Amino acid sequence: MREHQQAFQDKGAQLAAIGLGGADYARLFREKTGITFPLLIDEERLAYKAAELRKASVAHLFRADNKLARQRASAAGHRQHKIGKNPFQLGGSFVFGPGNKDYFAHISQTFGDNASPADLLAAIP
Repeated sequence: MREHQQAFQDKGAQLAAIGLGGADYARLFREKTGITFPLLIDEERLAYKAAELRKASVAHLFRADNKLARQRASAAGHRQHKIGKNPFQLGGSFVFGPGNKDYFAHISQTFGDNASPADLLAAIP
C-alpha cells in the first residue's frame, strides 16, 4: 500500500493499517516497511473480531493459492517479518467513508489474499 499512498490521497482518502503486535513490533514493522500512514495496534484482536475476519490453519500453508501469493510477494521483494503472537490471523481490506458508510470489504481467505490497490481505489466515491 505504501507505493499507492499518493493515489489514495489524490482521491481524498487516507490509509491506515491495523496490526496485532505491540508497540515494539509496530515500530519495527514501520522501520522495515517504510510506511508513513497510521499503524494502529490491536493486540486483543477486537477489530479483527468485529470485522469477523477469519483465522487460518496449518493446512493453509499448503494451499496452491497461498503458494502463488508467496511467490508474488517474493518476486516483488517482500520478505516475512517477525511472526507475531497470532500468526494464523487473516486480514481484510476495507474502504469506509463519512457517515458510517462501508464502500468496500474484502475478507482474506488465506495468507496473501489481499484486495488489490486498484480495487480499493475504484471503491472510493
